[in-house]
Amino acid sequence: MTDTQAADTVSPARKAEILAEALPYIKRFFDKTIVIKYGGNAMTDPKLKDCFARDVVLLKLVGLNPVVVHGGGPQIENLLARVGKKGEFVQGMRVTDAETMEVVEMVLGGQVNKEIVNLINQAGGKAVGLTGKDASFIRAKKLLMQKLDAPAGDLVDVGQVGEIISIDPSLISFLDKGDFIPVIAPIGVGEEGETYNINADVVAGKLAEILKAEKLVLLTNTPGVLDKSGRLLTGLTPREIDELVADGTLSGGMLPKIGSALDAARNGVKSVHIIDGRVEHCLLLEILTDHGVGTMIKSK
Repeated sequence: MTDTQAADTVSPARKAEILAEALPYIKRFFDKTIVIKYGGNAMTDPKLKDCFARDVVLLKLVGLNPVVVHGGGPQIENLLARVGKKGEFVQGMRVTDAETMEVVEMVLGGQVNKEIVNLINQAGGKAVGLTGKDASFIRAKKLLMQKLDAPAGDLVDVGQVGEIISIDPSLISFLDKGDFIPVIAPIGVGEEGETYNINADVVAGKLAEILKAEKLVLLTNTPGVLDKSGRLLTGLTPREIDELVADGTLSGGMLPKIGSALDAARNGVKSVHIIDGRVEHCLLLEILTDHGVGTMIKSK
């Protein structure tokens, strides 16, 4: 069933109720910044891609300021496979040698970024694609990771993976004021002009802090944060998240996402949402209705 056919099955009165339900949320979040980490199935399924683009445009048109940060893991894996390389990860971070960095930059800064920009523009928005190298707005240095279950200072070199030193918000603020929608690839630049691959969740979280965002929304391929029984956990505090990490409930690729969510919640972002990107129009459901589709982490 198409969106048009589905809409035709809803009565005019129900459509009016849905619009009225959105009003208090539009009022509350008017002119507020919403940082959205776009990834997972929502980036690869054609229907979900279209829903995402239209959601972002609608949020902009009703007065919110969406800022999109995207990943591109599956696309990077596909191109690496074509050149005979296999992706390797340490604690959820991609090991990035010089050859892999070329592929990462080609995919994130080129193919994926331009596709998202085009989708948003086709949906009626004014998207502008960026990497952290534009105006050097994301400054980074080499990330050395602490080995798990090893003495402090026992570090792992994961190549051209970056740790954020600073983010200059002026470029993003300038675009917001011009009614543009920034679409950001998570690539940073070092002091000597080196290129760094940075985890997209980390970039989204830090950007939300710097921009003093109202919300940070992370799209995933899960219903949200799940307990050991697979049940969805909804309103969580940072302390409760710490306990879930400590007991092993949260691990692997979820760790960078959770770490970014916690840092953002502790540093001024009012709420962080880890939502199911496999649900059509998940952004509108989470931000403009009473019916959330994931886990909310409260700042307090």
